[in-house]
Amino acid sequence: MTEQYDLSHFEKSMIIREMTYADINPILEMQRLCFPGMDPWKEEQLRSHLGVFPQGQLVAELDGIVIGSCSSLLINFDEYDDRHTWDDVTDAGYITNHNPDGYNMYGIEVMVHPEYRRMKVGQRLYEARKELARELNLKSIIIGGRIPNYHKHADEMSPREYVDSVSRHKIYDPVLTFQLMNNFQLMRINPNYLQDDVASGKYATLMEWNNVDYKPISKRHFKTSLPVRICVVQYLMRAIKSFDDMANQVEYFVDVASDAHSDFVVFPEIFTTQLMSFLDEPSPSQAVRKLTEYTPQYIELFTDLAVRYNINIIGGSHFVKEEDDEIYNIAYLFRRDGSIEKQYKIHITPNERKWWGISAGDSVRVFDTDCGKIAIQICYDIEFPELARIATDMGANIIFTPFCTEDRQGYLRVRYCAQARAVENQIYTVISGTVGNLPQTENMDIQYAQSGIFAPSDFEFARDGIVGETNANLEMVLIGDVDLEILRRQRQNGTVKQLKDRRHDVYRVEYKKD
Repeated sequence: MTEQYDLSHFEKSMIIREMTYADINPILEMQRLCFPGMDPWKEEQLRSHLGVFPQGQLVAELDGIVIGSCSSLLINFDEYDDRHTWDDVTDAGYITNHNPDGYNMYGIEVMVHPEYRRMKVGQRLYEARKELARELNLKSIIIGGRIPNYHKHADEMSPREYVDSVSRHKIYDPVLTFQLMNNFQLMRINPNYLQDDVASGKYATLMEWNNVDYKPISKRHFKTSLPVRICVVQYLMRAIKSFDDMANQVEYFVDVASDAHSDFVVFPEIFTTQLMSFLDEPSPSQAVRKLTEYTPQYIELFTDLAVRYNINIIGGSHFVKEEDDEIYNIAYLFRRDGSIEKQYKIHITPNERKWWGISAGDSVRVFDTDCGKIAIQICYDIEFPELARIATDMGANIIFTPFCTEDRQGYLRVRYCAQARAVENQIYTVISGTVGNLPQTENMDIQYAQSGIFAPSDFEFARDGIVGETNANLEMVLIGDVDLEILRRQRQNGTVKQLKDRRHDVYRVEYKKD
C-alpha cells in the first residue's frame, strides 16, 4: 500500500533545551520584540548566565528557530529582603550571586516571540523549570511577575485591588493570569521591582510554586540571619575653637558610618569634654557646669544627624545638668526615626566625684530599636556584672559601652569586663573610647583606648570572640557585623548555655527598681 502523503513534510519539531552561546543574538532580538521600551539583556549578561548556571537557562525551539526562552538562578530566598528588587536578586542581571546549594529557583525572565504565542510555549518552559526543580530537589520556584495591564487600571485601583481582580478572573493580565493558571501562589506585591517596567507601575507580584516532591537532605539546611552593622568611632581628643569644630568632626564620622550602611554608629564617653579646650575655665567643677550649657546644641546636632543620615547613633555620653541642679553623665540613643532615649551612668568613678561632682543614676534601661533590643552601659558600669545580667534578662542583645580611660590599665578593665559580659550573657558588647590629649584641660589631659566589638566564644562566632578591634591610640573607625539570629540559636543549642544553665535555685540577681 502506497502512502498518499509524506507526513515528514508536515511534522514540526518543538523542543525545550538548554541555551547555548549561539542563541544569544536571537534571544536579544526576541527580547526587543517582547518588551518594547524596556532595557534588553546585554550580551555579557547572557554569557554570564551560561557561565554561572547553564542548566537554568532554557530556550524553546521550533524547527530550528528560537521562539521562547527563560532564565533563572538558585538562591536561598530567606537571605533576601522582603522588598527586594529585580536588581537585588539577579546581581544587576549577571546572576553571580547564584548559589549552587540554594533551596529555591528564582525565575528572572520568561518570554515568547510575538508570532508564536498561543502555542503554549510559555507553559512548556514553565513545565521544564518545574522538572528541573524536581531533578535538583529544590523546595520551590519563586518569580517576580510583571503585571503589564495594570497601567490601564492604575487610576481606579491600587496594585492589591488589581491583583485581587485578576485572581478572581474579573480582569485579564497576560502574565499574572498565566502564572496563576500554572499553580503559582501569590506571596506579596513588591514596589519598585523593575525600574523600566512602566506598564506595571514598577510593581511585581512575588509568586511561588512549591515542589511537593522535595525531600530534605541531612546537613543541607539553610539558617536565616539577622545581621546588624555597627560602626565604632575611636575619637581623637584635640583642642578646638568652637562647638562647630566638634560638630564637623562628628558629622564626618556619621557620614562614614552611613556610607558603609551601618545600623549604629557609636561615640565614646564624655568626648564632648573636648569643648573645655576653649572654655577658658581652670576650675574643673566650673568647666563642667559651663559644658552643660551646650546640652541643647549637642542633642539638636545628633538628632539631626540620625535622621538625615538614616542611622541610629549612640551619642557617646555628655555631662547634663538637670532640674535638681545635679550633673549626670548621660548616654543618649538617637534613633534614625528622630526619637531619643537616655541612660544615666549608674556607677560614678572616684575621679568623676572628686573633680566634677557627678551624680549617679539609678535605673537600667533597655531600648527597642529597628535592630532589636539594646542597652547602654557607660564605662565603669560594664565592670559590674549584675547590670549586664539585668539588661540581658530585659531582652538586650547588644550592650554598647562608651568609655574614656587615661591609661592602659583602666582601658583593660573595660575591655576584659566587656568580653566577660559577652560570654556570661551570650550577647554582643561594643566599646568605643577616646584617644589623643587635651593639654591644659584638667583631668582630661591624656587618653588611652583600643575600641572593639565582642561576641560570645563558641563555634559560630568570630574567632577569639572578637568581631573586630581598632589599633590602639589612633583615631579611626571599626565597622563590623553581628548576627542576632546566630545569638538566638546559640542560646538554645550552643556548646555552653550560660543563660539556660543558671542555678536559680541557688542564686539570683534582684533588680530593685520597678
